[in-house]
Amino acid sequence: MEKTIIKNAHVISPDVDIENAAIVIEGKTIKQVSKKPVSEKGASTVVDVKGQYVMPGFIDVHTHGANTYDFCDADPKAIFELAKGKLAEGVTTFLPTTLTVSHEELEVAAKNLKAYADAGMPYAKTPGIHLEGPFINVKCCGAQNPAYVRKPAIAEVKAIAKIFPVKQISYAVETEGGAKFAKECFKIGVVPSCGHTGAKLADLMPAYKNGLRHMTHFCNQMTPLHHREIGMVGAGFLIEDLNTEVICDKIHLCPDMLRLIFTRRSLAHVQMITDSLRCSHCKDGYAFTMGGLEVKLEHGEARLVKGGNLAGSTLWMGMGLKNVHDVTGIPLKDLVRTTSWNQAIEQGWGKTLGKVEKGYTADLVVINPRSWKPSAVFVDGEQRI
Repeated sequence: MEKTIIKNAHVISPDVDIENAAIVIEGKTIKQVSKKPVSEKGASTVVDVKGQYVMPGFIDVHTHGANTYDFCDADPKAIFELAKGKLAEGVTTFLPTTLTVSHEELEVAAKNLKAYADAGMPYAKTPGIHLEGPFINVKCCGAQNPAYVRKPAIAEVKAIAKIFPVKQISYAVETEGGAKFAKECFKIGVVPSCGHTGAKLADLMPAYKNGLRHMTHFCNQMTPLHHREIGMVGAGFLIEDLNTEVICDKIHLCPDMLRLIFTRRSLAHVQMITDSLRCSHCKDGYAFTMGGLEVKLEHGEARLVKGGNLAGSTLWMGMGLKNVHDVTGIPLKDLVRTTSWNQAIEQGWGKTLGKVEKGYTADLVVINPRSWKPSAVFVDGEQRI
């Protein structure tokens, strides 16, 4: 069995901050995290990270694209390029996320993902799909195409899941049958999430009673807080166990809102996401279409050409973590759970993913503390960057 030692590591893991640590990996598993140097005898690989941060590999449950490719592209190469881009960002597990498009396009995306799985998932791992739409509120589309919006139908979800597992779905709870739909999702192993929604608190509660505990890109494309109707933003603050996705680029949410969320909500129920688009890793001026809508990247912001709505991000998870750390001053050992472990817990992987700890899978990212970019990434114990 392959044995790898990572030495001179500054380990940052939930509730853990250890400088000058050593990590021993055997096969796919972390066998030891030591505060002292360990013997290198028998190691096939020794990696000296020279004091850089070693964190659990990021888990991105909401990402559409990268490297000029989108998950919903018909080109089978798209999912490989997306996975390669995610790996470069330090993401070791991700849920490729769809757009609100036709059922036929969703099935093609699922088939392409199966081909990536059959190829051994050579870059970042993906256990399943995040369907963002098509069951959203047509008045809250944001950058989703209203032409493809339709009512919740569990039969459609099951048809896609037959091709490749669906792990999460973002939909508007106030749509007809929205509460029942949440229960139906759980029956087939899908996490339901409220997003692109015009719901009031009273609209949310029937789905909440049926188990819904997730909110898609909190604050974006959902009813705002008002003193006579607290809406979905108010619900996110009032109901502690709602798992709220947050885009931490300081564009989708201003620094003060990031500070409010991360200092007033339980960190056990916050999940950083990128919501990255095909323009991630691209330069300003890059123009593209998204679900049939024209988008342009300018000043680091991806916006619809018509109407100017924000259409997603170019964010990398490490930079999102830096942004929140800078804004709030919260220790990294507390914040880091929002980049991986919380996601793992909700998806049922919390005993194997999301920590740098003995017995956990060796999915690790080495972060340069000056650039906040990855200098090495390990997936299942294998160094892939």
